[in-house]
Amino acid sequence: MTEKVVALLFEKKSIRILLTFILIFTLIYLLSLTKFIFEPVGAYLTAIAVPIIGAGIIFYITNPIVNWLEKKKVPRIAGTFIVFLLIMLLITIIINFVAPVVQRQFSNFVDSIPKMVDNAERLFEMWQENQNIIPPQFENTIQNVMDNFNQYAETITSSIIGVIGQIFSFVFAFFLIPFFLFFMLKDGYKFVPFISKVLSPKKAKSFKTLTTNINHTLASFIQGQFIVSVCVGAMLYIGYLIIDLDYSLSLALFGLLMNFIPFLGPFLSAIPAIIVGFFQEPIMALWAAIVMIVAQQIESNLISPNVMGRALSIHPLTVITLILAAGGIAGFLGLLFIIPAYAVVKTIIAHFYREWKKKQPEEDPDLF
Repeated sequence: MTEKVVALLFEKKSIRILLTFILIFTLIYLLSLTKFIFEPVGAYLTAIAVPIIGAGIIFYITNPIVNWLEKKKVPRIAGTFIVFLLIMLLITIIINFVAPVVQRQFSNFVDSIPKMVDNAERLFEMWQENQNIIPPQFENTIQNVMDNFNQYAETITSSIIGVIGQIFSFVFAFFLIPFFLFFMLKDGYKFVPFISKVLSPKKAKSFKTLTTNINHTLASFIQGQFIVSVCVGAMLYIGYLIIDLDYSLSLALFGLLMNFIPFLGPFLSAIPAIIVGFFQEPIMALWAAIVMIVAQQIESNLISPNVMGRALSIHPLTVITLILAAGGIAGFLGLLFIIPAYAVVKTIIAHFYREWKKKQPEEDPDLF
């Protein structure tokens, strides 16, 4: 009698789902108790994360070139060397032509900071003299900042020292990127067939479908975001040159890099341009904002729909929520990687859900 009751209970979908969740959370709890086993693995993955991620990003940008050369009967290893030559040529151009201009503009910007600070203090004093009533909260805030300025300076200095240490470790890992990239371009296509050999034909087919979908998702995001960001950077540079904004190349490159952050990037890149424009000439801040708005409108209405389309199929509200959460948890790196990470996880869950539905009876195919 008891066995029949248990069998009837397990036939109910709600009971099966409940037991599945209980087992998942039990597994998570057991993993948390034995996390000391996985700490060396985590340390190893952290150590190789920078070269793997860096090489992976460059791989998705350059792999179409290698594939195109392979279709033209060029051996894959020869195509890989051609890509490396193109990368070296691009780096040479940047070092010889772009870097000196950026360095000169950055030096001029640093030299002009004291003048900008003096102008800001003068503006504040003028505003203070022409105001009969200053909100007490605002005045207290300004006074608190002035009183604790030395403490803030020490905190900033210690933070800079910590960042310098991280930069050295990053630079060391950065030099490993070419080695990872070389083997990704040369042998990356062998990974799926190698894993498929140890799987049954049915599971191998499912694995190939999953990896194809993940590859398409990552390629759509990385290649599309790269093209869009380069176009935005070029438009900003042309616009800044037209309005004769100081440090135009540096600000355009900053806008290019910030555009890799979905949703928030354009707003972050507009702030320094508007500030520089304001101190150059107040009306210039308005022109800088107009250039940014025009560039973003062209990007959102013309470039992005044609380059990226709806490849990721992520709702804007979801993007905003993910960025806010990732920024609070993982900082700047979270802003960069949360959208592709979410897209990959979504692709994996959707794949296994489809596989699960195929195994269900036709009269009861839904999860709930």
